[in-house]
Amino acid sequence: MAASNPPAAALAPSIWGIESLVAHCRGEEPIRMAVVHPCDALSLAGALDARDAGIVQPVLVAPRAKLLAVAEAAGLDLSDCEIVEVPHSHAAAATAAAMASRGEVAALMKGSLHTDEYLRAILDPAVGLRTERRLSHCYVMETSAYPRPFIITDAAINIAPTLEHKADIVRNAIELAHTLGVATPKVAILAAVETINPRMQSTLDAAALCKMADRGQIKGGLLDGPLALDNAVSMDSARVKGIDSTVAGRADVLVVPDVESGNMLAKQLEFLGEADSAGIVMGARVPVVLTSRADSRQARLASCAIALLLAQRYRRKPP
Repeated sequence: MAASNPPAAALAPSIWGIESLVAHCRGEEPIRMAVVHPCDALSLAGALDARDAGIVQPVLVAPRAKLLAVAEAAGLDLSDCEIVEVPHSHAAAATAAAMASRGEVAALMKGSLHTDEYLRAILDPAVGLRTERRLSHCYVMETSAYPRPFIITDAAINIAPTLEHKADIVRNAIELAHTLGVATPKVAILAAVETINPRMQSTLDAAALCKMADRGQIKGGLLDGPLALDNAVSMDSARVKGIDSTVAGRADVLVVPDVESGNMLAKQLEFLGEADSAGIVMGARVPVVLTSRADSRQARLASCAIALLLAQRYRRKPP
């Protein structure tokens, strides 16, 4: 494990519960956010909810006629919205990314276009939104079955991350946790077992990540792993298995081995465990909201709140 647990008094108060995130951001100055091709009722309504909450000033980048037709059918008022006319979704992604690169908007939000089309525009080297870190997605989850909100990463972008990729995934999650008020997040590197097995690459990666933290290559959090899910979130399970750890049973961040395990974990919590969630992509020069077509309006609103807090952080300390 990378470090000993600091005293509770040293931790900044967390604001990252889903409802408290939105409540906190209602009093902040809204950010200009390019909403990329919001040409269905749910994605358009989500952007307008964030506008009405005072969190964002949406700039709708889409074919105007299609956008107005969606708004009319859904009974949504676009009278005070800025619309940037483009011919199709591909142009919407490219135009929004260029706007972010020029500083015309402080964040990006996915509408009704494919994720790969959206991210391809952001990752275009000519646009200049990439940083030295790899992009990764973070779910912020909250469920009554666990005593605190937590992050699951990466469950959306990196399909089979290497050790190098996982190091950036961890760094990104730690930065997000800091932004949300957790001074020293406890990071559990998940595997199917809590012991190192040479035949299971996820356990070797977990051990290497923890040693990287020991050597200062990963900073800002407490790492432990490999940990199975049960002993990452249950102190009783950790105790039964004889795991002496300040991370086990108290994890703020769950780092999954691959996108399949992460996506299934997040969707199980959301659809079977009634968890509230929000999602953000880390590693770019601006916050990137990446929503699923099945995300609720509340999830979209909370994701915009996270984007606002990250945009404030990036003003003080550009990534």
